[in-house]
Amino acid sequence: MTKLRLSLLAQTVGFLLLVAVVLFAAAGRIDLPMFWVYLAVLGGVCAASLLLIDEDLGQERLRPGGKPVGLRLRLVFLLCIAHWAIAGLDRGRFHLSGHIPLLVRSVAIIVFAAGLSLFIWAMHVNRFFSSVARIQRERGHRLITNGPYRWVRHPGYLGSIAVWVGASLAFHSWLSALIVAAIMLVAYGWRIQAEERMLAEHFGDEYVRYRVRTARLVPGLY
Repeated sequence: MTKLRLSLLAQTVGFLLLVAVVLFAAAGRIDLPMFWVYLAVLGGVCAASLLLIDEDLGQERLRPGGKPVGLRLRLVFLLCIAHWAIAGLDRGRFHLSGHIPLLVRSVAIIVFAAGLSLFIWAMHVNRFFSSVARIQRERGHRLITNGPYRWVRHPGYLGSIAVWVGASLAFHSWLSALIVAAIMLVAYGWRIQAEERMLAEHFGDEYVRYRVRTARLVPGLY
């Protein structure tokens, strides 16, 4: 195993431990089966991603353009922490969301797994799936139109939305789902507009033709 793979493995293990600590510490208890199911699914998909994502992309996501991640990505990480903490506090201590039927929570964990899988699929087929929006000329950036990009221009964002909202409902927290959805509508809406302008300027007519035959997020809707 290469040095980069070992680094990614260590970060993945550390990430999973952090998620578990925040969730259960906020909840004040560990007898929450859906929290464990969430961790199991998250761990399984993260393990698969270590095999499916090439090292060059792994390096790009860790240090986009050879530079440390910026403030914006640090804020995203803090949002993740808040997401887990709110869900834990809601489900384990304050029960602000009331009852969410088991069927809804079961479907939600499936949505979470599907969203995470879509996100990893998009990274697998798109070696330019950076953690920041930029044209990667030094890596021979080209327009990706295979895999999920055959139908959707931003499958990573679609998968991410499914991950956040699905996880919140699986956690038994309407509160977390509403907060996350409100933030994502603003953040992703701005990011998608900015990325599409950047790609249209760089790829020109090729991107215009691609945009005509695909959806932004959901085929037939948006």
